[in-house]
This record gives sequence, structure tokens and C-alpha cells, in this order.
Amino acid sequence: MTATATQETQGWPLGWVWNECERRSSCRVAISGEVPRPSMPRFRDPELSEEELCSLMGDFVVAAQRGDHKAQGWPDTAYGTTKIGVTVLSRIQARTVTQTRPNDGILLNACCPGWVRTDMAGPNAPKSPEEGAETPVYLALLPQGAKGPHGQLVWDKMVQEW
Repeated sequence: MTATATQETQGWPLGWVWNECERRSSCRVAISGEVPRPSMPRFRDPELSEEELCSLMGDFVVAAQRGDHKAQGWPDTAYGTTKIGVTVLSRIQARTVTQTRPNDGILLNACCPGWVRTDMAGPNAPKSPEEGAETPVYLALLPQGAKGPHGQLVWDKMVQEW
């Protein structure tokens, strides 16, 4: 799958989910993200905007098309890079909802289900689909009035340093 196709299938649908969540209150969003910290410091900038993130992701696509993305410090795979982008986008959107709708009870997090036995991961992955679903379901079912986690990366129901 090309970098462009991966970004279109992994990254942009998050915007559609967010648009629907904006119409509601007490929304829970658990986006499948990536645990490894990106090597590029710009991704960890707490003030990074959605527009800047989109520009960075576009830079990756161009570098991947040229074949020099690794030399520029990008991860080796389009899938992994897109998951990093999704994780960062979830943090940006969580920051936005904190600023614009602080009393609406919206909690938005990225989560990593781990290496799950699927058609993509294969039969040797250590987690069953049910085990992989535990963290997203946990986040989706956080009780009314919960204040967190919010704007975090969660793996095995634990907030990860990222």
C-alpha cells in the first residue's frame, strides 16, 4: 500500500469521527494509535496545530515517494508513520475540545490494542481480537463525569509516556 493510500485509509477518517463527536456531548473517542515515540521532535510539540501536522504528513508522503524517507528520519513504514500521525491528531483534537468545550464531558484518546491476531498481523500475534479490544472498549465505556484519561495514548488500559 502506498504512503498516500495508507494515510487516506488510516488518518483522514479520524476527522470524520471528530466531526460527528462535535455534535454531541459526553462523547468518548478511542482512536487506534501507535506506542513508539516518533524520532522527529516536531511531532511531540504540545502546540502543534492540525494544519502543521497535515503538512508534516504530506512531507512524509513526498519523501516516501522519493524513497528517502528513512534518510530524513521518518519511520520505515507508511502504516507506522500514519499511526503516529493519528496519535498526534488525537492529542491536537483533545486539546481543542478542552479549550472549546471544557464542560461537555468529551474524552478523546489514542490507544494501541497491541499486536493482535488479524489477517494483517497473522496467526503468531500474541493477543486475541478480544484482548486487543479491551483498551478501546475500556476508553469508550469510561463513566459519565470521568475527567480522564483525555488526550493520552493508552495501552493495556494504562496511559503511556509518549
